[in-house]
Amino acid sequence: MRRHAKRLLLGATALAVTAGATAAAISTAQAETTGLAETAAPALAIPEPGGAFDTGTTQLHLVDEDRPDVWVPEEDRELMVTMWYPTAETEGATAPYMTAEEGALFGAQLQLPGELLASVETNSVADAEPLADDGALPLVVLSPGFSFPRATLTGMAEELASQGYAVAAVGHNYEAPITFPDGRTTECLTCQHEDLDVESLVPNRAEDLSFVLDELTGDDAAWEDADFPYELSIDADRIAVGGHSIGGASSHRAMHDDERFDAGFNLDGTFFALDPHKLDRPFMMVGGGDDHGSPGQDKTWDKAWKKLDDWKRWITVTGTTHSSMTDFGPLGEQAGLNQDDLDGNRSNEIARALVTGFVDAHLRGEEAPVLDPNADWPELVFHNP
Repeated sequence: MRRHAKRLLLGATALAVTAGATAAAISTAQAETTGLAETAAPALAIPEPGGAFDTGTTQLHLVDEDRPDVWVPEEDRELMVTMWYPTAETEGATAPYMTAEEGALFGAQLQLPGELLASVETNSVADAEPLADDGALPLVVLSPGFSFPRATLTGMAEELASQGYAVAAVGHNYEAPITFPDGRTTECLTCQHEDLDVESLVPNRAEDLSFVLDELTGDDAAWEDADFPYELSIDADRIAVGGHSIGGASSHRAMHDDERFDAGFNLDGTFFALDPHKLDRPFMMVGGGDDHGSPGQDKTWDKAWKKLDDWKRWITVTGTTHSSMTDFGPLGEQAGLNQDDLDGNRSNEIARALVTGFVDAHLRGEEAPVLDPNADWPELVFHNP
């Protein structure tokens, strides 16, 4: 097995120990009471967003007919994208967190009942009409971690939408469970690869992200073929990209390959397939605990930092681990089983503040004090090696 691939698979395993520690603890606790099958799952919910707008959401099914799938070459590359956006519509059902099939597959990975994941409550009205506005919305494209469904970035996406952004979270096929509109649910085939080609995974994800941008901003926008009866107005000159774990590393690569991305961020991801990539646009690196400090265990962050030639920040969040910046922070805290030193709700608050501050600064030109050392955020450690 390649050294990088081994490290990535170990990172996926770490999910079951860090982000998945909550899941395993829930499963064990339930089994020790009245029996797993007879125990009602805890009521878990994504914390409400803090912006001025209510939020809507919809799903887009995208097929790149010009690109074979790198994992299943006989198929075209196929993606699912969840969109969030501001809306004035508050009536109607909120969208499910993930499908029952996605929950079952991801839950099996985490030793967690699938219904617990599928039943997580969200805050966005499904297929709500976008807010009528005179201007186009800045866009943030999100990529989840390896083996993570895109749903695990729901809290971040809803926060950004409530602040007036359009958000697109990309489901990368065969890299996490994904349910398609025709009822198919594909598995994480790459999770089963003992010799996973990381050097193919990152560039392939970068191509996915650029393709999604094509579909959302091109002349033949994806809205024309979607069941969604509305069209979002997106400002093609204000685009950010970011993600968690391998999604953060892929966002870095996407920025290098596609100048349409104006700013980017990486939440605790190793920079696989890094060399020789430099960036001349703003980039933020946010790490958990000691692994991504300076010095830290992940030496790719030192290499990446030297290749950032524009505005940049290297921040670690004391008391957090690999998945604390995702929905696992607050959901674990709600279940009373957070394994981090830092309260999961505080992790959630910090993650939302950092990402919102970053895109506000670089897509809107606004001040963002959270991006510099200050007393209001004592958990943040700023590195400048």
